Amino acid sequence: MRGSTAGLADTLATGSRAHSALLEFADEVFGSTIVAPAVVTYWKATWSLMDLYVLPQEPVNSAIVALVFGLGLNFFLCVFQTQLSKHIRPYKGRFTYYVLSRLYTCVAAVGCVGAWRGVWNLLNECTGDSAQTVMSTTAAATLSLAALRTLRNIIAAPFAVVVDAPKDFFNVPTMFRTSSKETALYILDCVFSVTVVGSLVVFVWRGLWALIDIYLYPDDPVKSCWTSLIVGYSMVVVTFSLQAPMRWVVARLQGAPRLLIADVYHLLSFASTVNVWRGVWGLLDIYFLPDSPLLSNWSCHIVSLALLILLNCSNSILVRGVYIDAEEPAGECVIFPCHYLRLFFHKERTKRHKALDLTKKMEEASVPLQTPEEKV
Repeated sequence: MRGSTAGLADTLATGSRAHSALLEFADEVFGSTIVAPAVVTYWKATWSLMDLYVLPQEPVNSAIVALVFGLGLNFFLCVFQTQLSKHIRPYKGRFTYYVLSRLYTCVAAVGCVGAWRGVWNLLNECTGDSAQTVMSTTAAATLSLAALRTLRNIIAAPFAVVVDAPKDFFNVPTMFRTSSKETALYILDCVFSVTVVGSLVVFVWRGLWALIDIYLYPDDPVKSCWTSLIVGYSMVVVTFSLQAPMRWVVARLQGAPRLLIADVYHLLSFASTVNVWRGVWGLLDIYFLPDSPLLSNWSCHIVSLALLILLNCSNSILVRGVYIDAEEPAGECVIFPCHYLRLFFHKERTKRHKALDLTKKMEEASVPLQTPEEKV
């Protein structure tokens, strides 16, 4: 769901300032109105299908099964990311690469949802849903992520849109960036990244979601979900509007103040995200075939996944990797990874320039060389 933008903003900043601003705005609208609802729909449908199929009469065992499956699969994909990147490449056959890479996304997405569902539901079963307990666990998890400098990992769509590019398709950054050649340390790094950081992120998400459930019209689900959606998208607009001034401020700070401002800004985006997700999730439950849960969830699962694959951003579904707070230079650490349209136009522009350069070289090569007599 999240990613690094180191150097990306400057790379894409070509053309006039107005053109760049227009593309940035288009990316924000695209991520907020198309990618985010599709990602939420996929998560809601897959989560609900697990509720229906995985030991529905035994909530604790159901959560444990989902947790073991999800964490195990995420750990496997993290450990073997180098091998996957090495053996599944476009130059070995584009059709084969496309099928295998999208199959990877389908499997990895189920693993991500399973891991989150397992941690979330076990936390519900073990700690209950009292406001005081929820606040305590959420505060502890938030402070732990901040102390580890991994708070930015709570970001998701609409503030993170991942393009399915071959270069980083299977890439899963680990907490300590250990080389896979150091086998023992690398495995420990993968375990820590998947289990500790990943679970803390779920703790924070579950905490804010549960608090909204407790305090926002708890006796009126319809009003609660609509309010959450409206508040969430209003906050999304505000958060994106603050991106440029926040970048300016953070670029002029160093050390702890810079990290603090970046974390506060990420928390604002996180609050926006949870409200949007909760609103879309709840409204799907209320309005879309509420009397036919199997049909509703299977259709949502298939359509949302197919749409994201066709849009070439299906990896936006995945929660993988660990990104470090404020690791990018200057103010880039508060730039959200939403570069779908900008990357597309940059790629097309690069293709045109290469084609023009090739044509020019061919024309130069076709000019006959002059003999000494002709020169005279």
